[in-house]
Amino acid sequence: MSALALLNGRVLIGSAFEEGRAVVIEGGRIAAIVPNGDVPAGTRSLDLGGHFLMPGFIDTQVNGGGGVLFNDRPDADAIAAIGAAHRRFGTTGFLPTLISDDMAKVRAAMEAVRTASVPGLLGIHLEGPFLNLAKRGIHEAAHIRAMAEADLALLKQPVGAGRTLVTLAPEKVGPAAIRALADAGVIVAAGHSEADWATVVDALDHGLAGFTHLFNAMSPLQSRAPGMVGAALDDGRGHIGIIVDGRHVHPAVLRIAIRAGGAERFMLVTDAMPSVGLREKSFELQGRTIRVEDGVCVDSAGTLAGSDLDMASAVRNAVAMLGLSLAEAANMAGRNPARFLGLGGELGRIAVGYRADLVLATRDVEILETWIGGEAVLPAA
Repeated sequence: MSALALLNGRVLIGSAFEEGRAVVIEGGRIAAIVPNGDVPAGTRSLDLGGHFLMPGFIDTQVNGGGGVLFNDRPDADAIAAIGAAHRRFGTTGFLPTLISDDMAKVRAAMEAVRTASVPGLLGIHLEGPFLNLAKRGIHEAAHIRAMAEADLALLKQPVGAGRTLVTLAPEKVGPAAIRALADAGVIVAAGHSEADWATVVDALDHGLAGFTHLFNAMSPLQSRAPGMVGAALDDGRGHIGIIVDGRHVHPAVLRIAIRAGGAERFMLVTDAMPSVGLREKSFELQGRTIRVEDGVCVDSAGTLAGSDLDMASAVRNAVAMLGLSLAEAANMAGRNPARFLGLGGELGRIAVGYRADLVLATRDVEILETWIGGEAVLPAA
């Protein structure tokens, strides 16, 4: 494939958008970033019309999309359908996410990720089943379980070249298991947990790498009991996932958290369900009917059940609700999750040598085009 120069865009380089720069793509990677006038003669070019060119969005928590729930169909075709549904919203990298289920389903999901060839697939997120029953949220109580040696061995098995992210309750698993997983290359996040501050800090000492949907389904920050939230914000280690839809967490609380924990540690996630990308806004989740009400997925009791959020909306909300600049929000959607996944030298930046996973959007974050490995993918109709 011949080189392609993306011209006349506002390019996110580091922490600011720059004008007058051309991004040259060759062989699926960014080959050069040069002044518009220095593009070699004869290079194919695309005029970006002054729109915003950003690193592709990376979503580490995607339960479903396009009418597909990964728990219902843990296979390559489902992964492809979920990826296609989210690409129209700027997601060029994602982890299909399996919520707590039986271990046969976990094996099937890991095998699907291991064998699938889907643009943007970066691995798998296993959210449970090693959680605290008291903080299970929408997760089925029947699937919550203690971690056995066989489970630990399964989680340590590689999923091809992809990453394995496991969300667990540190107080239910213990530091030795967290260390064993981390030493095997598994990314361990804490969530659905009642762990106290000391337990979380001990888990961080043993390789805990992050926190799943901060504030939701975890021990809160209190005056004499800082809990998981307090440890996440105070310790300085670990990346922090946040769902910015105005309903999972009040925007004022997220603004306080970002000031306390440092913007470079936060990453936008969707926790998306099958309704994303569809007009039909109800679906079945492990025998329960989930409906989207006022933009939020809930069961008949009003329990939150993931979200109807997409990454473009998450970025847009981060600007409108949290007072972030578009550059800051874009980095929470690209650079920060790439670092969390250990892919910070490959993805999440517009820089020479990086894979050309890119998104073009208007100022209002309406997605105009995406590229995965330099290949343009027009948003789905």
